[in-house]
Amino acid sequence: MIEKKHINSFEDMLGKENVYSDKAHLIAYSYDATRTRFEPDAVVFPRDEEDVCRILLYCSNHKIVVIPRGAGSGFTGGALPVSGGITLAMEKHMNKILEIDEKNMVAVVQPGVINKDLQNAVEKLGLFYPPDPASEEYSTLGGNVSENAGGMRAAKYGITKDYVMALRAVRASGEIIRAGKRTIKDVAGYNVAGLLTASEGTLAVITEITLKLISKPKYTKAYMGIFSSVEDAMNAVFKSLSSGANPVAMEFMDSLVVKALKEKLDIELPDGAGALLIGDVDGNVPQEIEFQLETLKNSFKENGAQDFIVSKDQKQRDELWYARKNASPSITIYGSKKLNEDISVPRSMLPVALKKIYAIGEKYGFKVPCFGHAGDGNIHVNVMVDGSNEKELEEGHKAIEEIFKMVVELGGTLSGEHGIGLSKAPFMDIAFTHAEMELFRDIKKALDPNNILNPAKMGL
Repeated sequence: MIEKKHINSFEDMLGKENVYSDKAHLIAYSYDATRTRFEPDAVVFPRDEEDVCRILLYCSNHKIVVIPRGAGSGFTGGALPVSGGITLAMEKHMNKILEIDEKNMVAVVQPGVINKDLQNAVEKLGLFYPPDPASEEYSTLGGNVSENAGGMRAAKYGITKDYVMALRAVRASGEIIRAGKRTIKDVAGYNVAGLLTASEGTLAVITEITLKLISKPKYTKAYMGIFSSVEDAMNAVFKSLSSGANPVAMEFMDSLVVKALKEKLDIELPDGAGALLIGDVDGNVPQEIEFQLETLKNSFKENGAQDFIVSKDQKQRDELWYARKNASPSITIYGSKKLNEDISVPRSMLPVALKKIYAIGEKYGFKVPCFGHAGDGNIHVNVMVDGSNEKELEEGHKAIEEIFKMVVELGGTLSGEHGIGLSKAPFMDIAFTHAEMELFRDIKKALDPNNILNPAKMGL
């Protein structure tokens, strides 16, 4: 635990109203979406970048651990204070949209801005910020950048890193880093903004983000492809994209997920479907929409689709997306605890990867419902276990390790959007060589020599 004199120093810096060490705050900031708990010694709310500089300089001088935190919505424990120290909570004060530059099509935001709030603000001006993690209603842009969040629209528009143009951040020493520019091209110096994106708060504390915007498409329609098997659906994914289709999203649900949605939430979905592909197409002229839908329909049919349905109106589109967005909560019918991993493979490897995932589930005797962002090769794999059964939990984690090893052998990666944090740190040596891990540690040491920034994350 940090000494009371340090709490007093933080209060002198920020005011007592921005520093808390009472039990209620420590519990509130002790967990994220993993529900694993580690209490900080204090929760500190910086008011601006200058506060962040002063806090980090003080913590560096006194070897106090600092855990940057957005909304705490992460699935891998990235914002958990496993080593104690202070939680640096950005959501209270540093939550403003500083600028929307319509001429240059960029937005400048503080890290505590909610993703959906930025989307809504720019859409009023006819602009568009595409990255849309499932947590968009409450996750912060600082957290999105720190984890390099993906989302439903990644198949066409990419992920967070594709929109980060520049950052301001504070090193552990209290020094400010300016990385990147709001220019379209910038090849001067190292790509420090790229380095800080997905660094999970281990290298610096992000204080300002400049994001690229695009114009908002005028028309959008949803579609659903119905397949008798997962293999047919996965073949249709990469074959339709290589044939010229460019959907906004191509989301996948297997038969276990479809069954769960029908039974638990009474959602009307096709009977007997082995797999569904759901998504949107968009464009600025109706002909573009029709071309995309026709391309998808033909390709899906050539790859075994039983039917291809296009939304008639916004109500039907909302119903299709309601089903997809409730895939995760529905599958609890198969077990009280889900070991949820967000593996990613090259799209052409999806049929093989899913076949091997189900085989691993059968080996251990677990249901493994799968859904996710098939259009970009990112699948949410859910090993369902009895959370009160220690043996099942142990076997479930063994199954997850086998899945990780298989994914890496196929040219894939441990995480497509959730990050590494604590929960995947033990598996980093599956995906990276000793030399690569040492390089990561060298970078960490160069920027954070006293290891005060979010230690014990990412296997570092």
